[in-house]
Amino acid sequence: MGYNVYFGGTSGNYTNMFSAGDVTNTMVNGLAEGKTYYFAVTAYDAFGDESGFSAETIYIVPGWLRMTPRVASTDPVHIQFPVASGHVYQLQESTNLRNWSTIWYVTGLSNQWMSFSAPVGVAGSMYYRIYSPN
Repeated sequence: MGYNVYFGGTSGNYTNMFSAGDVTNTMVNGLAEGKTYYFAVTAYDAFGDESGFSAETIYIVPGWLRMTPRVASTDPVHIQFPVASGHVYQLQESTNLRNWSTIWYVTGLSNQWMSFSAPVGVAGSMYYRIYSPN
């Protein structure tokens, strides 16, 4: 008796599966940053009979930062990044990659993509990063 964990990159199309045994929580390794995964679980009995799929859970792996380039020099930079539920994120900027200033805080209420429009920098290149203390 135990559980099978199914997951994949599109809803309802589970291209990966592993048995979690009889534990009710497990860790999935090797997921790609910024990618969305869809999960469902089944239960199986001692004869190998398997239940139907559970309700689907969606998870966006944090860590990926997307920037949309400016069309004109006066346009803001549009930044998107995935957040996980319950985690705090700081969007930081720097002109020299040594000194960083936090320009925005956000706490993930669900697994989703966040969007931010960064104002035009004063001069030179501006660098951005996401920092999560947890």
